[in-house]
Amino acid sequence: MENSIPMVDLHGQYLRIKPDIDAAMQQVVDSGAFIGGPAVSTFAAHLSDYLGGCPVVTCANGTDALQIALMALGLHPGDEVIVPAFTYVASAEVIALLGLTPVLVDVDPATFNLTAATVAPAISPRTRAIIPVHLFGQCCDMEPLLRLAAEYSLHVIEDNAQAIGAQYTFGDGHTAFSGTMGTIGCTSFFPSKNLGCYGDGGALFAPDAQLAERIRMIANHGQRVKYHHDIIGCNSRLDALQAAILDVKLRHLDEYSEARQRAAHYYTEHLHNIDGLVCPAELSQSTHVYHQYTLRVLDGRRDALKAHLAAHGIPSMVYYPLPLHHQEAFRTISRIGGDLSVATACADSVLSLPMHTELTPAIQDTVIDAVIQFFKQH
Repeated sequence: MENSIPMVDLHGQYLRIKPDIDAAMQQVVDSGAFIGGPAVSTFAAHLSDYLGGCPVVTCANGTDALQIALMALGLHPGDEVIVPAFTYVASAEVIALLGLTPVLVDVDPATFNLTAATVAPAISPRTRAIIPVHLFGQCCDMEPLLRLAAEYSLHVIEDNAQAIGAQYTFGDGHTAFSGTMGTIGCTSFFPSKNLGCYGDGGALFAPDAQLAERIRMIANHGQRVKYHHDIIGCNSRLDALQAAILDVKLRHLDEYSEARQRAAHYYTEHLHNIDGLVCPAELSQSTHVYHQYTLRVLDGRRDALKAHLAAHGIPSMVYYPLPLHHQEAFRTISRIGGDLSVATACADSVLSLPMHTELTPAIQDTVIDAVIQFFKQH
C-alpha cells in the first residue's frame, strides 16, 4: 500500500508560515545579495541570541561544520578522536578525511548516546578530542563528559545536528543549550532537521570568540581580509535564501519542539506497556526535542513490524542499520574502543515512527493502532 502518512510533513509546516517564508525569500531576490549579505549575518546574530550569546558561524552543511571544527583545533594525522559507533556516518567520516583516527565507542542502551563510562576506557595517549552526538534529539550526559575531557585536556566537539533547542541542566542548576557546552558545537539545517532550511546548510557554535574567528576564516578560504589567506581553509557558505528561511523558522523553533514533545509523549502513553517494545527514554538532565521518535523492537521482530506498518500505509525508518564498526569504510582505519555490543544491538532493533511538527492525535492513532495490532498477532 502506498504511504498515506508522511514520515516528515515539511509542506504542511510551510503552509502555516507561508506568507513569512515567501516574503523573506522575495526580499533576498529583490536585494540581489545571494551569497553572504544581510540575510546571513542577521540569521547568525538571531541564532546567537537564541543560544544565549554563543558566537555562531554559518556554513554549507552539517558535515562541513564537523570538518571545519576539527580543522580549527589544529589536530595532526594520527591523532585520535572518539566517536560513538552508533551514529550517522558524517560524525566519523570527517575524522578520517583529515587523516585522524576514529575511535569507536559504545552507547547507552536507553538514550543511544555515548557516556563518560563508554569513553573513559578508550582514551589513549593519542586521544585529542571527543565527538558526543546528541542523537535523536536529546543531549548526551555532558557534565561527566566535560569533567573527563578536562582531566585529559581533550577538546569536545558536540554534534548537535539532531538536537538544536535541547537544554542540559548541570548539577549546580544552571542550564545550557546543546551545542554550546563543549569546545565547538556543530549543527545541520538539512530540511528534515528540527530547524531546517529548503536545501543544505549548517553552522558552528564556539563559546570562545577567538576560536570562532578562526572557524570563520577556515570556512572562508582561510582569509580574514579578502585575497589574504592566512591559513588553509575551505569554501563553505550558507546561501542567503536559506538564511532567510531559517530566520523565519527560528522564531517558531520552541513551538516546533513543543509540538514534537507532545507527539512523542502521546506515542509513549499508548505504546509503553507493549512487551517487546522499548519506548525512548528521557535523560533527567536534558530536554528531548525528538528529532526522531525511535523505538527498540526486541526479539528480532523489527523488520516484520516495519513491513506490517508499510502494508498499512505507514512509513518508518531505521536509523541506523549498520553501526560504524560494521561499515566497510571504517574496518581498517578506525580503532575499536571497547565492547560495542550495545551499538550492534541498537542497529539491529531500532525503528523510528513518523515524527514532525504537523502530527495530530488522529494521525498518531492510526500508527499506534497498527503497532498494537502487530504485537497482538506476533
